[in-house]
Amino acid sequence: MSYQVLARKWRPRSFREMVGQTHVLRALINALDNQRLHHAYLFTGTRGVGKTTIARILAKCLNCEQGVSSTPCGQCSVCREIDEGRFIDLIEVDAASRTKVEDTRELLDNVQYAPSRGRYKVYLIDEVHMLSTHSFNALLKTLEEPPPHVKFLLATTDPQKLPVTILSRCLQFSLKNMPPERVVEHLTHVLGAEQIPFEEDALWLLGRAADGSMRDAMSLTDQAIAFGEGRVLAADVRAMLGTLDHGQVYGVLQALIGGDAPALLEAVRQLAEQGPDWSGVLAELLNVLHRVAIAQVLPDAVDNGQGDRERVLALAGALPAEDVQFYYQMGLIGRRDLPLAPDPRSGFEMVLLRMLAFRPADATRVPATPLKAGTPAPAVAAPAALPAASVQPQPQPQPQPQPQPQPQPQPQPQPQPQPQPAAQAAAQPERTPEAVAEPQPSPPQPARTETSREPEPPVATVPVDLPWDLPDDEGGVTARAVPAAAAAPRREVPVTPPATPPQPPVVDEGGEGDEAGDGEDYDSVDMDAYAYLDGMQPVDDYAPAVPPAEPEPALAVAPATGLAAEWLALFPQLGLAGMTASIAANCTLVAVDGDHWSLQLDPAQSALFNAAQQRRLSDALSAYHGRTLTLDIRIERPAQETPAQAAARQRAERQRQAEAAIQSDPLVRRMIEQFAAVIRDGTIEPLNN
Repeated sequence: MSYQVLARKWRPRSFREMVGQTHVLRALINALDNQRLHHAYLFTGTRGVGKTTIARILAKCLNCEQGVSSTPCGQCSVCREIDEGRFIDLIEVDAASRTKVEDTRELLDNVQYAPSRGRYKVYLIDEVHMLSTHSFNALLKTLEEPPPHVKFLLATTDPQKLPVTILSRCLQFSLKNMPPERVVEHLTHVLGAEQIPFEEDALWLLGRAADGSMRDAMSLTDQAIAFGEGRVLAADVRAMLGTLDHGQVYGVLQALIGGDAPALLEAVRQLAEQGPDWSGVLAELLNVLHRVAIAQVLPDAVDNGQGDRERVLALAGALPAEDVQFYYQMGLIGRRDLPLAPDPRSGFEMVLLRMLAFRPADATRVPATPLKAGTPAPAVAAPAALPAASVQPQPQPQPQPQPQPQPQPQPQPQPQPQPQPAAQAAAQPERTPEAVAEPQPSPPQPARTETSREPEPPVATVPVDLPWDLPDDEGGVTARAVPAAAAAPRREVPVTPPATPPQPPVVDEGGEGDEAGDGEDYDSVDMDAYAYLDGMQPVDDYAPAVPPAEPEPALAVAPATGLAAEWLALFPQLGLAGMTASIAANCTLVAVDGDHWSLQLDPAQSALFNAAQQRRLSDALSAYHGRTLTLDIRIERPAQETPAQAAARQRAERQRQAEAAIQSDPLVRRMIEQFAAVIRDGTIEPLNN
């Protein structure tokens, strides 16, 4: 007796024997039982999911001698002949080999004749998408209105290639891929009935390799039985399929968790001895990481398909969720870029080294093998010591405040911490500006959290503007004790406003105000956000990352009068923008001789000046006056105020008025006196006029 392969021997012969596809079987069973039969059915899905099998069972249900029902007897001559493939009224057509229109016409010539033995003449057209366009056109009329004794059963793996005219004439059923769990369940039943020893891990390997096709799973099982000499063992199946041992994948993950680079490369070396497909290795790694991510969200949803559920749960407890997501994303990108590597192994190693080198930072979990020392530590460590309520009630501007014996009504809400300020007063009796610049501010920092917080000395401490001291509401600008780079705020609000003439728009405490710090602030382009870099020296590792900003305009020698005042009034009306506006804003008009104008340009802006800018400025002036003007722009420091300097002076004046208004506000003064409130530096901004 010849051997029959498992895929044919175990082909279902009734709907009860079908595995999966319940959404299709339910519709067909109800239609058969209620005699609501359509004349054309279309079954779609990938290979080996049961399209042809369902069509043959449906033909058996239609022609069974016991009557039309969803449960054919399987014993009558019609059922036996259909199972054996020799029923005369079941015409199976392979559309892949009969694509010509002549074949279709020949087929349709027999449609008008009644069935020979059965109740219906059933046309089963497999891979119907292979028919030519003319064949589809020839089939349309018959498919729409066939004789009552004809049923069409169409099957295809690519329904997108079917004309919509065909799709609209059929009931379409989409068959789903078989999940590995369903495949393993069916293989367990088949091998048990065949009395073949097997290991469950081997069945899971076969189920995953089948990729959703039950026929592929049965064929692979046949191959595994032959490979294993009548047994289906995990080691044999793994060797037959060329898949990777999961134990080695866990070895790679353990090396990643420990940050152990030597162990990681050793695991790669052991993998290389098997000559694996490195893209497949990455796929196995991603599969494990996917299951670990599921275990972290819902541990009960992790299957034991590969006998490693406990290891997956252990990894889920050892790996932070952000590390799992990072490794998964890095593996996906590495798998995409693997063909671009010089060789697959080096590409795989680089993916693992990236995972090791760029893992999310975590101070409580340092890798066992440090990757590189010398990472710059943050230079600012004071935000934890800045609660507003903890600042001493009376902000004294003197550099040596007296700790606690102050005549304020605050000691009542602070009976407990009284000894602490006394101890700190003994430890800090000589708090001078030099002490503020000590290079070890971090040890005493945690202790100064409650009532021991004293107001920092005023601007005279260490006048350096840090590049991150922007006047915004997010971080604020606070005086901090940092090593040799401590920066005083750009504006010291609590200090009484000076009686000197108005200052430039941004108080440049980091520079000396010399010509190297002179620069430009345009009326049309607000340069306040960049003025803080004026005269700044590099601070630790942060200065190189900050792009150099343009310097702030210096004070004019004299206020604008005469032609200079006329230029101040003319500049906003020219409608300039960009660098041309910057050039014009830093110029002043010194002479007018008919249509020939002479201007002076601040040398600090000479880098922006060229012939094109001069031509654009000349064209703008000519268009404004309605006649052709010629310009003579000399690179000299203007003797009178330029538009940029005027705008800077006005902003500084508005800022000074805003700070004075806040300082003199009765409600603000009452909050400072009674609730120890502090006005944060850099948080006061004038209202836009």
